[in-house]
Amino acid sequence: MADILPFHQKRARTPEREPEPLWRVALGRSLRAAREERGSRLVDVAERAGISPQYLSEIERGRKEPSSEMIAAVAGALDVGLVDLLADIASDVRRQRGTGPVLLAA
Repeated sequence: MADILPFHQKRARTPEREPEPLWRVALGRSLRAAREERGSRLVDVAERAGISPQYLSEIERGRKEPSSEMIAAVAGALDVGLVDLLADIASDVRRQRGTGPVLLAA
């Protein structure tokens, strides 16, 4: 009778990648870019959003993870649609990973 030999499948090594940024970091980067693109001051955007400038600063620096209501308020104060904000974040993350363009369906 033949011996049964275990089958060891060799795993392909995947190239090491940088870890993806945290959601709050990517969000903050996109919000700050949108604010600066419009030439708006942090205090003005915070006032329109109904939050403190300190809190908005912490969001932009990726130190706070805001609620969906806060994200909507800041996006509204910047006159940025949520779909556009999400597309910017996805593009930013893809650019960091070195992958191709991203398509989002709504």
